[in-house]
Amino acid sequence: MASRDYPRPISLPIHAEMPGRRKPWQAALRRGFDFACAAAGLAVLAPVLAAIAVAIELDDGGPVLYLQDRVGRGLQKFRLLKFRSMFAGVAEGSFLTAPGDARVTRVGRLLRRYKLDELPQLVNVLKGEMQLVGVRPQVQRFVDLFPNEYAELLQTPPGITDPASLSFRHEESLFHVECIEELYIAKILPFKLQIALNYSRTRTFLSDLEILFRTVLGMGLSPALHGHGKFHDGAQAPSEFTDAKLS
Repeated sequence: MASRDYPRPISLPIHAEMPGRRKPWQAALRRGFDFACAAAGLAVLAPVLAAIAVAIELDDGGPVLYLQDRVGRGLQKFRLLKFRSMFAGVAEGSFLTAPGDARVTRVGRLLRRYKLDELPQLVNVLKGEMQLVGVRPQVQRFVDLFPNEYAELLQTPPGITDPASLSFRHEESLFHVECIEELYIAKILPFKLQIALNYSRTRTFLSDLEILFRTVLGMGLSPALHGHGKFHDGAQAPSEFTDAKLS
């Protein structure tokens, strides 16, 4: 992506002591649950994964998987796995995609629509690089814009899904080619981070299960989880970012 400089957004409120650290036994239980679910998911979905791999190969003959450096736990980088949804060699442009992006393949559009391109991240979960529920991993340039927020959120591994992912499940529909990064950096990413921060400070095992359930079924946030999407002053999301607008 061509280098561009953007004004540093105003930092979001951060807890001084960065809450959310799990006790060793809690971390072990979460890790065991995530490992078991990821292993079971890969086993059950093996025929689907194989079919997707064949479809990608037949579509344009390029590699099946796409690997990209993302920032993980402790702000350390890891290799994120995805099914390739763009033509080989053209993903070097913007990290974001607008509706009708010419870089996306025919099969890739279907994969993105149903979030099937994210399935290989179950392997990242098995390796301990990700967890099932947690803030979505970002590239270094976006993490650098919000170092304090990510320092708190990435005390634990990033996740495959979280409340922000559910709320912005049709994120691409908000983008316009001429201002895609400006919109994302100035408005969308700060709001997603606030949702993630609020949720990480109050999450429970049961709330994580609800998020997983809603992710698998393609559902939006429940009224209870919507409470995690408020700013610290109690203000609701801007109207253009409400779930109704994205459905």
